[in-house]
Amino acid sequence: MSEPSGTDRPLLEMRGVSVSAMRDQNTVIMENVDWTVAAGDFWVIGGLQGAGKSDFLLLAGGLMAPVAGTYSFREEKMPIFEDHRLRERLKLGFVFDGGQLLNHLTIAENIALPLRYHKNLGIEQARAEVQRMLDLTDLAPWADSTPGAVGRNWQQRVGLARALMLRPEVLLLDNPLGGLDLRHRGWWLNFLSELSSGHEWLDKKPVTLVVTADDLPPWRKRARQFAVLKEKRFVIIGSWDDVEKATDERVQDLLAFAAQAS
Repeated sequence: MSEPSGTDRPLLEMRGVSVSAMRDQNTVIMENVDWTVAAGDFWVIGGLQGAGKSDFLLLAGGLMAPVAGTYSFREEKMPIFEDHRLRERLKLGFVFDGGQLLNHLTIAENIALPLRYHKNLGIEQARAEVQRMLDLTDLAPWADSTPGAVGRNWQQRVGLARALMLRPEVLLLDNPLGGLDLRHRGWWLNFLSELSSGHEWLDKKPVTLVVTADDLPPWRKRARQFAVLKEKRFVIIGSWDDVEKATDERVQDLLAFAAQAS
């Protein structure tokens, strides 16, 4: 089990958590997860397709409840649905695999959604903040395009921009490198490293990151903590040095998968 790396209270904490499949609440895909995430951590959770990475991250994002055990975010029991506790929940951002954008809205309008929904701002009121985010993420040329007019490379980035609008303390990202070309993968790795060390958008305050991935090697110089999903278990490996030394079959599978894909 990972212990907090700093003096602050844990940001995310799971104790004895069991996770069900989002599409079938009767199917348990992970059992007895003990996991602690401290401020400033940069986790990568690896697993082959179908391992349950997305379901696990949805639970971590407070979008579904555990079948068993307890999960808390900033010492608040999750999931949070009550209005008076929603402010805590908004400190956690989520980037869906593929972006999960609204196709009838423009790129700029998709990015503005958190400001409109949670801060009750109109389009004009949100314009300056949205424009700044468009510039920071190199999305400005597509501001007036709809998601269907741009490829997955850009759709994924729009999902990131949207998640950052409320300046979260923790950012959960579901398979952000999946299906991206090498240039866009490089952009993501660099941008997330900036977020981890302190980005200007967040006044140089580091963001705590939790990423799921189909393969681990792209993250070896970026992430600080690694785990894998294996046979309904959440297995904490440690640092990249620990990954390279690991004899666990699932870790070796992920490294082999990356070698075959390269």
